[in-house]
Amino acid sequence: MRLVGRTVVAGLAEGPVLASDRPLSLLGGVDNETGEVRDPESPLRGERLGGRVLVVPHGKGSTVGSYVLYALRKRNAAPRAILVSKADTILAVGAVLAEVPMVDRIPVDVLRTGDRVVVDAAAAIVDAPDLVERDVVTSFLEREGRILVVRRSEQVGSFRGKWSGVSGFLEGVDAEAHARREIEEETGLTDVRLLAAGPVVRSRGPDNTVYAIRPHRFASRAGGVRLDWENVEYRWVVPAELAGLDAVPKLRAAYEATLG
Repeated sequence: MRLVGRTVVAGLAEGPVLASDRPLSLLGGVDNETGEVRDPESPLRGERLGGRVLVVPHGKGSTVGSYVLYALRKRNAAPRAILVSKADTILAVGAVLAEVPMVDRIPVDVLRTGDRVVVDAAAAIVDAPDLVERDVVTSFLEREGRILVVRRSEQVGSFRGKWSGVSGFLEGVDAEAHARREIEEETGLTDVRLLAAGPVVRSRGPDNTVYAIRPHRFASRAGGVRLDWENVEYRWVVPAELAGLDAVPKLRAAYEATLG
């Protein structure tokens, strides 16, 4: 699988991932001699940064933390590269001082500790050779201010029993045409009008699969829902209810991606 972000500090690196879903504080949160994470609030506590590719949403804390990264580089205890969702001053300046390759605008939540990555920061490319990306089309049907969600049956291959939009693996290159076909097959609805198609939203499965979700939002004018074997129940919910459903990963994020 390949991820493309934005160059912060150019360079090449390869190694195992050390990933956290929380921001990391360098000053006080990382030992500046050993590179061991000391932050009691970090899930990485006790881990060492050296020889690994650090993956975090962004940094936090004092800007003096930049010099912690520089000190780690002098002691050969710095990470080989840094990948973040959004570059912040602390990590960016530290990466410049320490000459650690850094890329931002990466969906860091699809990477997990132990994944192997190859980073070409000059090209803003991150390759994860052991991960497989699969394209998925997910459609949200709107009617009178509500959204159609369906609960997946026990016969489908993944996320059984979870609520989702009308979804299916993308076949071919025309995502909208495939979305319309899935809607007709899974709900029996044909009178739909495209309102918006959002950018790709990526979601990590329970294994080495990353789902590249291509979200679409349609207006559904009329007609009753007729489910096929893939789903066992449906509801029309207001958007605020999406967060409370026992749903497939990134369901709400996929819907919000269609809002612009």
